[in-house]
Amino acid sequence: MTGVVAAKLRVGAAPASLVLNAIRVGGPSMRDEITDRAGLSAATVNRQITALCSAGLVDERPELVDSRGVGRPKIPLTLDRDRFCVAGIHIGARRTALVIADLGGRTLYSHAVRTQEVCGDGGAAAVDRLCTQLAELAARFSGRRVLWAGAALGGAVDAETGVVDHPILHWRGQQLGRRLHEALGVPVSVAEHVQAMAAAELLLGGDVVPHEIGGAACGPNPRGAALFFYARETVGMAMIISGEVHQPLRGAGSIAGLPVEPGPLDASAIAPLQSVIGTAALKAAAARLGTSDDAGVLADARARVLGEAVATMRDVINPDSVIVAGDAFSAHPRGLAPIQAAFDAASRTPWPLEITPTRFGVHVPEAAPVAVALAAVYADPLAVVGSLATR
Repeated sequence: MTGVVAAKLRVGAAPASLVLNAIRVGGPSMRDEITDRAGLSAATVNRQITALCSAGLVDERPELVDSRGVGRPKIPLTLDRDRFCVAGIHIGARRTALVIADLGGRTLYSHAVRTQEVCGDGGAAAVDRLCTQLAELAARFSGRRVLWAGAALGGAVDAETGVVDHPILHWRGQQLGRRLHEALGVPVSVAEHVQAMAAAELLLGGDVVPHEIGGAACGPNPRGAALFFYARETVGMAMIISGEVHQPLRGAGSIAGLPVEPGPLDASAIAPLQSVIGTAALKAAAARLGTSDDAGVLADARARVLGEAVATMRDVINPDSVIVAGDAFSAHPRGLAPIQAAFDAASRTPWPLEITPTRFGVHVPEAAPVAVALAAVYADPLAVVGSLATR
């Protein structure tokens, strides 16, 4: 596995994937517990555990044995978090995050830079600079093997080639995937950033719930169909359906132009959602009204606009859950309460639904590229580690 590999943002269904996932989300686990979670036969689980241990992905932990039990003690198994890592980069409109994470998705080190400071000159030079910085960061972890690299950003992403367009940064046809591969020497996957954030909710949450994947009852939250809605300087949404982030063949759609009633946020009666949500829009509205950009009237207006926008998409899609992320959702002094109230008032679907915040808080941009990288590892862990010999 070399070069750019299209990101498949889903829960793995192969036996090795199911066993690795059962150990990863369950903590120190006995073989019978893993068998129950993975929904596989004991013989299949034992074969996969042997292979995963040989690959350095899983460890037997005899020091965790409870010696007070009766009979032959069972040795717990855990994820080996010390041997491997992944590298990730999230390129945002205002902030870019470079991150190294272990096999379980735990951040080992992250570094944030102002996007315009790094990408102000635009084009290939900016891409080269970011790739070099991530490679330098990964080199600090020379005691670990980097298995994969993930990138997430707004704009248009060709997952097959890693070529990206970023309108805000004035990037067109930039070879982000190829340059990351050249800089790091590992396989690379590139994904649209809201889809990548949704993948973090799906893959890195750590909850174990029944979930039908290839006949097995093992998988993380969220279950069923979930709507993931992001709003900061840009807005976007993604869908999680039965253990997979929906990735349309022609790329992510856009809700930037969703018509909303902005109230005091804009002088127009109707405006595009993205034009009234970000920091610049709040500053412009404050200047027009002669108030501060953190005034309660503007915070309340943004909460109403967001609640109504989420309600519109909820009514169209009718998901089982709604997850929200981004500073626009978290900045109100009363949290999600006013957004929930606006959502409840606007939704025409006849049963209540509670909006839930991302489990990653302000760190969701860092989790996004990590999820992109780990999705490839979790999908076929033995093949990914086996490919190290050819690098």
